[in-house]
Amino acid sequence: MNFNVAPLPQIRFGGGRLAELPDVTRAWGCRVLLITGARAFRATPAWQTLTEALADCHLHDMVVDGEPSPQLVDAAVARFRDANIDVVVGIGGGSVLDAAKAIAGLLPFGNSVLDHLEGVGRGLPYTGPALPFIAVPTTAGTGSEATRNAVLSVQGEQGYKKSFRHDTLVPRVALVDPELLHSCPPARIAANGMDALTQLLESFVSTRASPFTDALARDALQRVARGFEAAWRGGDSEDAARGREAMAYGALISGITLAQAGLGSVHGLASPLGAYFPIPHGEACGTLVAAATHANIRLLHTREPDSIALHKYAEAGRILSGQHGLSDEEAQDALVAKLHAWTEMMDIPRLGNFGITEQDIPRIVADSRGNSMQTNPIVMTDDEIAQLVRSRL
Repeated sequence: MNFNVAPLPQIRFGGGRLAELPDVTRAWGCRVLLITGARAFRATPAWQTLTEALADCHLHDMVVDGEPSPQLVDAAVARFRDANIDVVVGIGGGSVLDAAKAIAGLLPFGNSVLDHLEGVGRGLPYTGPALPFIAVPTTAGTGSEATRNAVLSVQGEQGYKKSFRHDTLVPRVALVDPELLHSCPPARIAANGMDALTQLLESFVSTRASPFTDALARDALQRVARGFEAAWRGGDSEDAARGREAMAYGALISGITLAQAGLGSVHGLASPLGAYFPIPHGEACGTLVAAATHANIRLLHTREPDSIALHKYAEAGRILSGQHGLSDEEAQDALVAKLHAWTEMMDIPRLGNFGITEQDIPRIVADSRGNSMQTNPIVMTDDEIAQLVRSRL
């Protein structure tokens, strides 16, 4: 019962809440920088409706296509530095929201994000304040609408995936409208949903978990268990709409719980995987979560059989399988089986599909021990991490 709660945004959740965005935006000012993805949202009638509703404002806009880099952020800051922006609005997936978050943080100052980027920057402290930032997710995965970190990456041989983070970067408003998920194809629902599920599960068993995060993760896992498959199948049915609502909620809560409790081995590995190879974050998490969960449970039984994480894994197994009368070990097996079943059913690709080979494993392992790995419920050796990666080639 000794824990902290980091800052959270004002949360506006529910179908149709996008209609509130113009008024929410004007509350901060009328010089608006609107940042979106390259295609999906701009192709919907909602884009025209929104821009028409903000026609009386000084509206600037930009597109983020793919995962954001420090260079993209710096270019945007230079481009809009003299526009006297009042408020930044990000509408899109996690990449869009992370880019918008970083841009909102740097526009008041005009300096490079590399001054503050963890591990690769100049190490200068960032104190804010950031410009007001409104986050509107159009996917259900990263939970970036509820976090204080903007993940930026450079891909390739010398690549990296690092965070620019500070409490003042937390969005002022997270406007979460599940109806925006309707246009997501099944593969995107699957990958993003596995990311949100991984974040909920990893924060639930994290060494920094608290009664606060446990309560949120437990509730969100229950909703994801009921809604994931219906959201993935899609369509216009009531079940599909409820599924999209469950996944939007699950992603939001996963952002809150990861910000408060940390994550685990899947996200520790997702960082170097996403830096060195063309593997989207959701696919990296989705392909690893079943194998990583199985490895953690096995190692806990061997080295820390009294760990509270084993009881939590069992609880998650009962929730996701719907079999509430199972013993702890049966429930742990059911959890791993359910995660494997979703991975196969939703056709989450293996690591080898992205060009990752046995020869790449040592470098991946060496660069996997960032913040996320520090809160994994069991300390894994290099050989154990390597075996985990190898199992998904």
